[in-house]
Amino acid sequence: MEKLDLRKQYKRLYSPSAKKVELVDVPPLQFAMIDGVIPAGQGVGESAEFSEALNALYGISYTLKFMFKKRDDNPIDYPVMALEGLWGTESGMFDPTRRETWLFTAMIMQPDIITPEIFAEGIAKARLRKPSPAFDRLRLETFHEGPSIQVMHVGPYATEPETIARMDAFAAEHGYTLHGRHHEIYMGDPRRAAPEKLKTVLRHPVLAA
Repeated sequence: MEKLDLRKQYKRLYSPSAKKVELVDVPPLQFAMIDGVIPAGQGVGESAEFSEALNALYGISYTLKFMFKKRDDNPIDYPVMALEGLWGTESGMFDPTRRETWLFTAMIMQPDIITPEIFAEGIAKARLRKPSPAFDRLRLETFHEGPSIQVMHVGPYATEPETIARMDAFAAEHGYTLHGRHHEIYMGDPRRAAPEKLKTVLRHPVLAA
């Protein structure tokens, strides 16, 4: 059985240093994506829409994985990648400490072997297993982030502003201008890991001065 080692292939993008902010050039990558809104004053963990979005994302991702792993001809195995989130607001200014309305795109990277036709087939199969209107909002899309600064945040989500401040300082020191949306990649499971040991990649696309 052929195996795609996506975690090794993209190690630099998903295992950055926690000690220093670094510049990376993120290539075009394919994702299963779903958009949503979390109203002002509502926490992420309190949002039914966010929960439904994640269920749909994991549903399609594992369905596609096993479609390839269990097929009779040329089976292929690959890992389901980490959950990622693009965060923003209607004003364009995202501050994780402010409880305003948040706009999110939740996404999971998919290997290039997933075509639009296979993706549609996977959604049909996933919907049969666990029906949800969230499947109607899923899409397969290439996302090209390009030059970005990133760092591994270790600790609870509530302390992210301290790490974001380090990123802002790095950008200012090197003459970079932040643009696009705040990007988080969840390498740990908050249901299982102690808050102080949670690992989250924080990334933000930049423009050179």
